[in-house]
Amino acid sequence: MKALLLDEPGAPSTLRLGEVSDPVPGRGEVRVRVRACGLNPVDVGTAANGNPAWSWPHIIGLDAAGDIDAIGEGVSGFQIGQRVVFHGDLRRNGGLAEFAVTRDDVVATIPDEVSYVQAAALPCAGMTAYQAVHRRLHLREGQTIFITGGAGGVGGFAIQLAHAVGARVLTTCSPAARDRVLALGADEAIDYTSGDILARVRELTSGRGVDAVLDTRSSESATANLGLLVHGGGLVFIAGRPDLGAVVPFTIAPSVHEIALGAAHSFGDAGARKDLAIMLEDLLSRVAAGTLNPMIEREVALGEAPEALESIAAGHSHGKSVVIVA
Repeated sequence: MKALLLDEPGAPSTLRLGEVSDPVPGRGEVRVRVRACGLNPVDVGTAANGNPAWSWPHIIGLDAAGDIDAIGEGVSGFQIGQRVVFHGDLRRNGGLAEFAVTRDDVVATIPDEVSYVQAAALPCAGMTAYQAVHRRLHLREGQTIFITGGAGGVGGFAIQLAHAVGARVLTTCSPAARDRVLALGADEAIDYTSGDILARVRELTSGRGVDAVLDTRSSESATANLGLLVHGGGLVFIAGRPDLGAVVPFTIAPSVHEIALGAAHSFGDAGARKDLAIMLEDLLSRVAAGTLNPMIEREVALGEAPEALESIAAGHSHGKSVVIVA
């Protein structure tokens, strides 16, 4: 099969088109003929750092959509030709190839109303946002959430999911992305390039603060944003743990949550893996109903994926970039 190959840890520019043997599904696995593969910042990070479980050359790409074309022993509930999408195990070869193999319990069926490209845009960023808003923060109507990086994949999906439950959404973005995040459902778009962001959030909430924070930036950012929480508020972080020493004990009593979506494969049980499919099916149903925008910014061919990943690494990409594989 054709694949985009990584010969050793490195930048996206080191990826090369090549051919490797078709993968064979084992027990409890399905093989998918990949039609589209979504790109994510984690693909850049894993390519640069490698993984002890990898053999070389390695194939990256965690979010793959396509058709089941082979079924391993012990698999039930799926059939050849079924349109599916999955968030893969980063220890294994991924979706920037003509075929990919995955466990059957993480696979979600693509509704007829949803394209392969739309489906491939959802898993990593969409499920991270879904876990944050619904599984960890349990956001409710009337609450206020502050989301950093609203123009990114996770931020953009989180804005939409928070808006859908009736929460007030404050977010940061560049001036160029202001109209875009407001269209997604943000109530206030704060220019992160100018002024004191924390002071602006307090001003917008009349000094009260927020019920919830989704921090997509860094440990330092998450630590600073703890100070925005009301008593009993919650913070989810995806890019660095906050320093809880910044909070005086027995005062605002925050709940702090780490998102490690892909670790459901390596550290989760059967229930954790199945929840990947459950969350993905919910996201797919929203796209099918027209209530969730998959935010596709760019579609590229397999050979153009390195350049698209370079753009993501440089922070120049908004929304989602998807590779058309077949």
